Amino acid sequence: MTFLHLGLLLASIACIALVDARYRLFFWRAPLRATVVVALGVAMLLVWDLWGISLGIFFREPNAYSTGLLIAPHLPIEEPVFLAFLCQLAMVGYTGLLRLLAHRSAQPAPGPAADSTAEEARR
Repeated sequence: MTFLHLGLLLASIACIALVDARYRLFFWRAPLRATVVVALGVAMLLVWDLWGISLGIFFREPNAYSTGLLIAPHLPIEEPVFLAFLCQLAMVGYTGLLRLLAHRSAQPAPGPAADSTAEEARR
């Protein structure tokens, strides 16, 4: 039993949390709302996983990188951690993109109009 996969998932969550904290994008902007969004996302994706497992679509193969601890048949402990990371990454990426687009739309577009405005200001 190894904790490599779980450890890398937790390290990835920590790295995304650092980006989030630096720019106050998701959890550091609205912690309660972010927690609800991630919890609902994980719950929905876990239901999806359990449905896939029940249909025989998803299954777990033993490997050298996972803990081997199962929450349910074919559902390793790493799965909800991965799903939390996936939700966190998606929301930090989404809120970061919104902030970038808002910042870009607030700046004047480079080109002749911006140059003429700067020239008129100098006169």
